[in-house]
Amino acid sequence: LLTMKTTVIATFLGVFLTCTYAAKEATKKMKKAKLYVPQIDCDVKAGKIINPEFIAKCPPGCQDVKYRVYGTDIYASFSSVCNAAIHSGIIDNTGGKILVQKVAGHSGYRGSFSNGVRSLSLPRWRESFLVSEGKPRKGVTYPSALEYSSSKSTAVKSGNHRVLVHTGDTVHKEYQTSPVPTPATQMATTTPTPTTTTTDPSTTTPKPTTTPATTRTATVAAAAKTRPGLHRVRDIAFRGTSTSASNRNILRPNTGIQRQEPVAAFRRAASSPAHLAMETDLWKPGLSLLDTGFSSKEELNPKPLESISQGNPNCKVDLSFLMDGSWSIGKRRFQLQKQFLGNVARVLGIGTAGPLMGIVQYGNDPSTEFNLKTYTNSKDLRNAIEKIPQKGGLSNVGKALSFVNKNFFSDANGNRGGAPNVVVVMVDGWPTDRVEEASRLARESGINIFFVTIEAAIESEKQNIIEPNFVDKAVCRTNGFYSINVPSWFSLHKVVQPLVKRVCDTDRLVCSKTCLNSADIGFVIDGSSSVGTGNFRTVLQFVANISKEFEISDTDTRIGAVQYTYEQRLEFGFDKYSTKQDVLSAIKRISYWSGGTSTGAAISYASEQLFSKSKPNKRKIMILITDGRSYDDVRVPAMAAHQDGVIAYSVGVAWAAQEELEAIATDPDKEHSFFVDEFDHLYRFVNQLIQNICTEFNSQPRN
Repeated sequence: LLTMKTTVIATFLGVFLTCTYAAKEATKKMKKAKLYVPQIDCDVKAGKIINPEFIAKCPPGCQDVKYRVYGTDIYASFSSVCNAAIHSGIIDNTGGKILVQKVAGHSGYRGSFSNGVRSLSLPRWRESFLVSEGKPRKGVTYPSALEYSSSKSTAVKSGNHRVLVHTGDTVHKEYQTSPVPTPATQMATTTPTPTTTTTDPSTTTPKPTTTPATTRTATVAAAAKTRPGLHRVRDIAFRGTSTSASNRNILRPNTGIQRQEPVAAFRRAASSPAHLAMETDLWKPGLSLLDTGFSSKEELNPKPLESISQGNPNCKVDLSFLMDGSWSIGKRRFQLQKQFLGNVARVLGIGTAGPLMGIVQYGNDPSTEFNLKTYTNSKDLRNAIEKIPQKGGLSNVGKALSFVNKNFFSDANGNRGGAPNVVVVMVDGWPTDRVEEASRLARESGINIFFVTIEAAIESEKQNIIEPNFVDKAVCRTNGFYSINVPSWFSLHKVVQPLVKRVCDTDRLVCSKTCLNSADIGFVIDGSSSVGTGNFRTVLQFVANISKEFEISDTDTRIGAVQYTYEQRLEFGFDKYSTKQDVLSAIKRISYWSGGTSTGAAISYASEQLFSKSKPNKRKIMILITDGRSYDDVRVPAMAAHQDGVIAYSVGVAWAAQEELEAIATDPDKEHSFFVDEFDHLYRFVNQLIQNICTEFNSQPRN
């Protein structure tokens, strides 16, 4: 009996240990099994997926206006998941893997244009999501198939299989993950097998899947992408043809060592949920979902986006690329440059209602390949770029900038006047002439200048540069916004999206010629006895409130002031102060004069002492404030000022004569003359006056 018990115990222990071992081995193999990443369609919205966090694969071609996106960095769950990932810069239009995390709803979602996608604003939504690179987070288990909330897609769990069945389509796919192999089953693989089923059009009930023997299996093998070796060696290893240092004829030493190209992280990392939660509500308090015309039901579609067949309306700029055609670039890199320009044209969305693009190639001398109105769609523009032959010669960038400033942005070449003028300069290494003066003159003409420098000089080559720090001297701000340095021509494709984003960010194009940074504004202030000390301070506050709305510098808007009674006094001229703070301080220091009212003489004085010294590329704007009738004639001096190109605005208070205000003002009178019964009400006209200045500016061609 003891022997029998011992035998039973030993047998039981053996079976237990065998099962334990088998379970451990199965667990190990389960851990080693590769996670299958489900693919989602371009039109799938985050709100339709139940899973709070998942990794999915987006197909190519999701960058389309019909796949709507709401928000920036943090998106409403009403958005297309894949197009939101493109907007955020995680993937591009070729698709790829993404990680999606659901977060709480927000009271406001800000729309923006980013990476070729225009997202919309939304006042509020019940659920949000974040997108980041498709890498699993430690300790998180991700589903191999996604669960959908609507009847269109259902997740069916069957044993060790999780099958995604779309019941509304005629032909659909079921992705099945095979069971985890065990020693008993001897399964050879855990690769998911897509099977095809068909649905009878007359019913919504899917037919059973075919047996494994007759199942049609589609296998897609993706070839691994290989990066070619990146070399610093030139196709043609000389710079210029003479022995002069200015001809860039210094050979770049070839040490035989291939440099590994540094990887520039141009894509913006996804913001953290904690950071996004701190964003302020950009919408007015109390704005409900119904205020926007949206239904609370997610199935209702918002208004369709504006067609972009006429170009991207959110990027209306007139753009010129200065293309480097010098011999130093070589034929291969010249071809890479053309590919880059073609990709920029594609991402921009060229059209008459959006950006227009022309190209000037420079070498010894610049020449226009085509102007702004030659091509009005991206396809034709890209084809034309591909056919451009290389000029050769030196790298005379300064000469090219002067050419563009004088010749390119004209009405005859398609300049539209209301769109910012932008020049993007492509430079291989460094220029062979000076760029500072030419750049300054171009900026003062209202041109935004961007520099893209490729393979900048290494330390041993810097002695050959004619103008050290030429990029900082050429652009209007040295904060990095207007300059991009690319380590190699072979990595130039990485900066397409960042460059387009900057060029289209018209709010940051502070060097463009706009109504706020392109004028010489002269205030002509009535200091007569009828005004009084207290009211005079109110007038100065009015002048300061207008001034602070403009971009003030020696190359942007400049401010001057004249005070008058019987006599006139220049408080400060246009060239006196070049910062906003200095101008506001100077206005505050103006002392009240007191005396009579000779407005006509004051207009003549301002014309001589202020506007005769205005820069040729500036719009001359006079804002005259008076509280009474003039002792002298205002019509003749005002007419002379108008003929000299001065745009006159008149602001009358209390006892000012309406007919004099109209005579002083530029036609049409109703848009250039204002009247208020009390000094304390002057503030009401600040916004209206600025709006009229900008409206007039945008309706007229550039100087």
